[in-house]
Amino acid sequence: MSQQNYMTQEGFDRLKRELDLLKSDGRKEAARAIAEAREKGDLSENAEYHAAKDDQGMLELKISEMERKLLNVRIIDEQAIDTSSVVMLTNVRIRNHKVNKEMVFKIVSEAEADLKASRISVNSPIGQGLLGKKVGEKAVINTPAGQMILEILEITV
Repeated sequence: MSQQNYMTQEGFDRLKRELDLLKSDGRKEAARAIAEAREKGDLSENAEYHAAKDDQGMLELKISEMERKLLNVRIIDEQAIDTSSVVMLTNVRIRNHKVNKEMVFKIVSEAEADLKASRISVNSPIGQGLLGKKVGEKAVINTPAGQMILEILEITV
């Protein structure tokens, strides 16, 4: 059975646009690169041809993965989210007690995760550790970098 992928409308639209671009422009570019490499002679010894075929295979794999993510999407309305505890699509202001620093994260699906934009996956160790916590509670999270103690300071949408 396939797993549900929860996303915002914005995240769904972004992923759909990227998929459409890969299916149109990406495939055309891959076909062009293969055709160009074919013109250079014997295919058995043509490294450029083999590289272009490998690139095409990677492109098709990426398209397949994106289609799988979009297949079982459930769009969540951010306005209907309960902020009494940390749930998917909430913004969480936390204090990391190890370094005494405040941070804000948005808990999102794996497909929308982007650490540079402070969007962490609900399936990450931090995301899992914060889920269900309320303001004032502390989450003890084991990460590859060691144990973290994060205090929930605020939960918003």
